[in-house]
Amino acid sequence: MSDTLEKIGAHEVAAWLRRHPGFLKQFPDLALTLVVPRDDGPTASLASYQLEVLRDKNRELSRRLADLATNAQINERLAVRTQQLTLALMRQTNAADTLRAMAASLEEDFAGDLVRIVSFDAQPELEQAPWLQVLAQDDARLAPFHDCLQDGEPICGRLQPEKNAVLYGDRVQEVMSTALLPLPGVGLIAVGSHDANRFYPGMGTLFLRMMGEALVAGLQRFRSA
Repeated sequence: MSDTLEKIGAHEVAAWLRRHPGFLKQFPDLALTLVVPRDDGPTASLASYQLEVLRDKNRELSRRLADLATNAQINERLAVRTQQLTLALMRQTNAADTLRAMAASLEEDFAGDLVRIVSFDAQPELEQAPWLQVLAQDDARLAPFHDCLQDGEPICGRLQPEKNAVLYGDRVQEVMSTALLPLPGVGLIAVGSHDANRFYPGMGTLFLRMMGEALVAGLQRFRSA
């Protein structure tokens, strides 16, 4: 019998324990005497090792929960502001005021450092607005935006220099990152930031899309009038 036990290797013992994970419940005294190596060298009893592992997992879960709560609060605030923007756009009585309300909300409610709107339709009432450009859809200056205007996908991060030059003109050096919302058939919305990390590739664009859809719907009311 003893010879047979001595011939059992560590791998066989480990394999058997994996097949019988409840073994130590039958022998709690054994669980308390087993030692487990740590990464930094010293050993600990299995019970204390398991307790430490559970504490680490609890800390990680607490951190994730805190992150989820923070993200939920941010999303809630964005949802409220997006709804307020939509209502503000719907209250306007002409296209110029609709664009003006959009620019004001992006600057004040969404803390845009440099807001720019490119409109394909003439806006005589807004000729002096520093945040607005009126360009024809076939204007050569819009060539860098051709692809994004076709697919309508928002772009976040650092734009190509030729895009920045069109959007920001002589203030281009102030902009480190941008949220760009192309609106096919309508124009472009750009929110520039002095912070290079404010807008980045891969960030969520759901609320950007919702704001763009609200603006398009608001402007369409006056196109058909």
